[in-house]
Amino acid sequence: MSGRLAIIGLGPGSPGEMTPDAGEALAAADELYGYGPYLDRIALRPGQSRHASDNREERARGVTAMLAVAARVGAPLGHDFCAINLSNNLKPWELVERRLRGAAEAGFVMALYNPVSRARPWQLGRALDLLRTLLPATTPVVFGRAAGRPDEDMRIVTLAEAEGGMADMATCVIIGSPATRIVERNGLPPLVYSPRSAG
Repeated sequence: MSGRLAIIGLGPGSPGEMTPDAGEALAAADELYGYGPYLDRIALRPGQSRHASDNREERARGVTAMLAVAARVGAPLGHDFCAINLSNNLKPWELVERRLRGAAEAGFVMALYNPVSRARPWQLGRALDLLRTLLPATTPVVFGRAAGRPDEDMRIVTLAEAEGGMADMATCVIIGSPATRIVERNGLPPLVYSPRSAG
C-alpha cells in the first residue's frame, strides 16, 4: 500500500481564509482524519470519508485568529504589535503579567490568546485590571469571536468598558496602544486604527 499524507491547516474559519495549497490538498484527499469540530467544517466531496479523533497534536498553516479579527475591524495591528497567551498552564501567571506590563509600557498593540477557560475564568479580568493601570481608559479593545465562522461576532469597546465576561476560548482580544483609536463612520460599524507612526 502506498499513499501520501498531507497535514492541512483550515485557517480561522471561512473557506476563503484557507490557503490555496491547503484547499488543493484537501480536495485531493480520499480520507480525512482530524479533530472532530474541525472536520465538521469540511463539506465532503463524493468518495471522501472523514474519521474524527480526539487528537491533541496539530500542525497548522494559514491565517491566525489575530489577523482574521484585525482584518474585520480595520487596522488595529498597523504599527508594532505582539501576541500574548493568557494561559498559565505552562508558565506562572506572574510571567504573563510581566509580559502584559512590558508590552503596554512599550506601546505595543496586544493580541491576547486563550483569554479565559473553564478552569481559569479569572485570567482576562485580571489582565484588564492590570492594563487599566497602564493605558488610557479610552484605549480601544476588540473582542473578536469565531472569526470567519457562522457565529462570528466582533465587539469594539474601550478599556474602561471591557470585561472578562465578554470573551470565551473562541475569542481573540486585541488591546490597542495609546495611539490606537476608534473611527466612527456614519451608518456603518466603527473601525479600529493604529497609525504606522509611533506618535
